Amino acid sequence: MASLALGHLERQTLEEIWRRGETSVRDIFVSFEKRIAYTTLMTTLDRLFKKGLLGRRKVGRAFLYSPLVTREELEQGIREDVIEGLLGLGSQSVEPVLVCIVDAVSERDRESLDELDRLIQKKRQELKQRD
Repeated sequence: MASLALGHLERQTLEEIWRRGETSVRDIFVSFEKRIAYTTLMTTLDRLFKKGLLGRRKVGRAFLYSPLVTREELEQGIREDVIEGLLGLGSQSVEPVLVCIVDAVSERDRESLDELDRLIQKKRQELKQRD
């Protein structure tokens, strides 16, 4: 997968394709409540194809598009990109990023903080078993 940064129209288009399965540009076009130019939709589909999120096959003069990733796979990829971006900023320490994550989790509720602690302990055990 290439860059997973998605604009609003790209996300809306993916949602429609996940709902429909393999579908044509025309079918997606008529399903949108807000009117956009047909060529704009074609460009959006082409970008999603080039990002590796959609497959396409030619039928006659038209392309049929289908999803290559699930919603869950895309969301996981986005999360990984965000974390990699935060940790790879070239800062001297990852501590500020980790503090921010812990603060955000602890503001939600104690159970989330306990879950984070459990995941950390589990990962430590996995690392010990590797050594």
